Amino acid sequence: MKLLIVVHHRFALWNVPPWFGERLSQEFPQLQIAQRTSYDGIEEDLRNAEIIFTISLRPEQFAATRNLRWIHAPTAAVHQLLFPELVNSDVVVTNSREVHGPVVAEHVMALIFALAKKIPQAAVFQQKHVWGQEAIWKDGAHPREIAGATLGLIGVGSIGRRVAQMASTLGMRVIAVREHVGKGSPEGVEAVFPPSALDEMLKQSDYVVLAAPLIAATHGLINVDRLAVMKPEACLINVGRGAQVDEAALVEALRSRRIAGAALDVFEREPLPADSPLWSVQNLLITPHTAGLTEKLWHRHYDLFSDNLRRYLAGQPLRFAVDKQKGY
Repeated sequence: MKLLIVVHHRFALWNVPPWFGERLSQEFPQLQIAQRTSYDGIEEDLRNAEIIFTISLRPEQFAATRNLRWIHAPTAAVHQLLFPELVNSDVVVTNSREVHGPVVAEHVMALIFALAKKIPQAAVFQQKHVWGQEAIWKDGAHPREIAGATLGLIGVGSIGRRVAQMASTLGMRVIAVREHVGKGSPEGVEAVFPPSALDEMLKQSDYVVLAAPLIAATHGLINVDRLAVMKPEACLINVGRGAQVDEAALVEALRSRRIAGAALDVFEREPLPADSPLWSVQNLLITPHTAGLTEKLWHRHYDLFSDNLRRYLAGQPLRFAVDKQKGY
């Protein structure tokens, strides 16, 4: 049985460290493991692999496989894998949502605090050697308390559930939109709305956190109309996918003070181009897709994947299986 590990990314942390495959070889000596840092010359590996650990696979590469039964993605998002040939096949796809959920949720809470306490503005004044106390109070929304504020969640998966737990512990009222309202309210969530009632949730929220998978229904979800129903003092936080927010509409909403502020960790184009108007919006906090960064990343990946590998070899159901038709 062959396992192919192949990840190639411009950002070093996203690439699988050498010890990952070596440790798997020690723990699973019955497997033939090939770990590659490039897709060049892997045609034979593709043909023979029963399991592929990768962040992307093109249709022509998928067509070259002969024994493939399982693809594991070291990402939460799997939209890049869901082309028709794979969706309509019997190949199982699993993702790593439980790896990224806890650390991204921490990042969300950091962004909420930064927006509430106007930390980015204080940092700018520090760089200028300016005592900005009066300006921080008067310019735009006042600094405010977290306790008692309403947090609206779009997406209650691995990230959203942890955000809800953290926020409710801090005294925030948490409400959420989820596709299947009948599943009830996750821990820390006071009220759940169906997708058809998204505008009502937005109207009530002081902070809107977008942490949903990228599917047809969430593409361009936060647009001119949705920004228009948000509170003037509300802030938007996106740790989902850049394509879920109309960036031009957001720039206009922020510059006109239609909403008080925003924090984005994901963007339509990454890296964010130097000439993007987003860079110059004063009430926008930008983090360069760093919400999931942690020195524990690959150790968490190993724990999750090796557990699923044991399940696979034992013929047991895999954890974190993706519904390929739904896209998450």
